[in-house]
Amino acid sequence: MTSPGTPPLLIAPPPRARSTPMRCRRGLIRFGHFLFGYRDYLVPLTFVLLTLTTSPEFPFGSERLDGWLDGLGIVVALTGQFLRVLVIGFAYIKRGGYRKRIAADKLVRQGFFAHSRNPLYLGNLLILFGLVLIAHNRWWYLLAFPGFLLAYGAIIVAEEDFLTQKFGREYEEYCQQVNRLIPHFAGLRQSLSAFVFDWKRVIQKEYGSTFTWMSMSVFLLIWERWARFGYTARRTEIHRLLWCFALLGVAYLVARWLKKTGRLGGL
Repeated sequence: MTSPGTPPLLIAPPPRARSTPMRCRRGLIRFGHFLFGYRDYLVPLTFVLLTLTTSPEFPFGSERLDGWLDGLGIVVALTGQFLRVLVIGFAYIKRGGYRKRIAADKLVRQGFFAHSRNPLYLGNLLILFGLVLIAHNRWWYLLAFPGFLLAYGAIIVAEEDFLTQKFGREYEEYCQQVNRLIPHFAGLRQSLSAFVFDWKRVIQKEYGSTFTWMSMSVFLLIWERWARFGYTARRTEIHRLLWCFALLGVAYLVARWLKKTGRLGGL
């Protein structure tokens, strides 16, 4: 029984209150493990659903401003892709897991991973935000991108829990030294200079995801023009964009052929 003079802050909270943050974290970890196996399908399915249920909007009613926003979205997405190329080209980490489950043979701390613990996911988020800028619809801003942040956040927490259990103190020290997402750039050149850039590995690992997001950006641009002005009014632009998609398809098939025939080597 607590004495009348006991300060309120020293009174122990009820067990339920103490365990609530832990229960939330465990729930987030379970959600992250579930999403990990299906993360490659989340973005395409979400974008198909949104293009079928929403319409593109002019920012402040300006078609010219919308064009600038499209350009900005492409630049942001390309920045995310460039980051992924740097990460995979210089120091590779397997993110595919094993049978759709998180797995890791070793703790990678070299290359870009010496400056961010999750640079590949940061690249993904930049690509996604670029696509959202191209689409420019309030529901994409309010639902799609926050949803992607939640999904990747859950996956990252699940991976951290797995890596902590597997590598223990080594991973805890790594977390103390390196940011979870936002990289610190001091010494980046020195970190990358220890590696030879492997462009074959970049093509082998990135051709599919690159084709996916670039195709999505092309179809978002077609969707904007068709929904706002109709096919007849923007026929020339739509045809040019379709040619861009055809070229992307050719590049995808060439990369896939190179991979399947062993010309890109093995990992």
